[in-house]
Amino acid sequence: MKKRDFLKIIGGGAVLAATPGCTVLQPTPSRALAPWLAAGTAYTEPRRRALSYAILCPNPHNRQPWQVDLSVDDQVTLHVDPERQLPATDPYSRQITIGLGCFVELMVLAAAADGYAVSITPFPEGSDTTGMLDERPVALATFRPDSTLVPDPLFASVMERRSLKEPFDTGRAVSPGVIDVARRAAVHGSRVGGSVEPDSIETLRTLTSEALIVEFETPRTYQESVDLFRIGKREVEANPDGIDFSGRTFELLAGLGLFSREAASDRDSSAYRQGKEAVLASTETAMGHLWSVTATNTRVDQLDAGRDWMRIHLATTPTGVALHPISQALQEFPEMAAHYRQVHELLAPEGGTVQMLARLGYGESVPPSPRWSLEAVIAGSDVPESVA
Repeated sequence: MKKRDFLKIIGGGAVLAATPGCTVLQPTPSRALAPWLAAGTAYTEPRRRALSYAILCPNPHNRQPWQVDLSVDDQVTLHVDPERQLPATDPYSRQITIGLGCFVELMVLAAAADGYAVSITPFPEGSDTTGMLDERPVALATFRPDSTLVPDPLFASVMERRSLKEPFDTGRAVSPGVIDVARRAAVHGSRVGGSVEPDSIETLRTLTSEALIVEFETPRTYQESVDLFRIGKREVEANPDGIDFSGRTFELLAGLGLFSREAASDRDSSAYRQGKEAVLASTETAMGHLWSVTATNTRVDQLDAGRDWMRIHLATTPTGVALHPISQALQEFPEMAAHYRQVHELLAPEGGTVQMLARLGYGESVPPSPRWSLEAVIAGSDVPESVA
């Protein structure tokens, strides 16, 4: 069952659908989608131009956990926003660090397309993996013009890249060549694996579905997601991060009191039961899987895993195959321990840390995800905005 279909039947089976001619509601969160239009067009200053693309990168729960300091000429200092981590499901900030790695790689690709080389110093003041990220810098990026640079072809896919969370078409097979495309894209040390074989698909469908149920049925991890629901245009515009529930149907359901964070939190409600069915429809329709492994699990490994994941996602976009991370089995909270061991035994039998796991398949096109503006994540900048 698709998320949008699930929401149509919350509340005892009432079917709600807005007519195409409805003019009362204007549910598209245009302001939250504006950063996609501003990327590369609204700024002339090189760092801001590159960052206007970087903020479009994939990241866990769409938390957009980045803050940047531009107070030093030709430099970007990247920090984590401590309020946008995921303490329940990501207690060691491994997944958040991977998301920040995606940000770094997209910034580098965008700068190169603009004729600037960027050198990256990861974790210049050190870090550890025994807790969440702290106030120390995640990376220091230094920009310099370089007329010899050739733009990476991957950059051409930035505006088309999506994380498709809807169920896939189970009647359409995925070519094993997609895995080869992904493997060639990884240049920062990730060991990329994947399979579209029926036995592997079935095994990983089961494992990822079971892991998702663990996250769903563990009260604090499920509530972490519910707290990040953004229901309707007004909430998405006010907080364009987290889990987006915008659109005409969502506006109607929320307005009628049939869908809310309170209803979703009630384990005896139809919203809770139907919600579980809806999210399982994604894992159960996977038509292949892709994963990445690093030999060790330092902060630099995690950041580089994110850099490679950004490249993998851009590389697979032109194939038409959708990629959707389903990394619940990789989460490191105690209730997930058995599935964490199982996924490592299966995908990293020679050792190492499985950093990412995603399903592959074909599905309907979806719009881009909401984003905070670039201005909202810049701190300490003395550089004028330089609007083109």
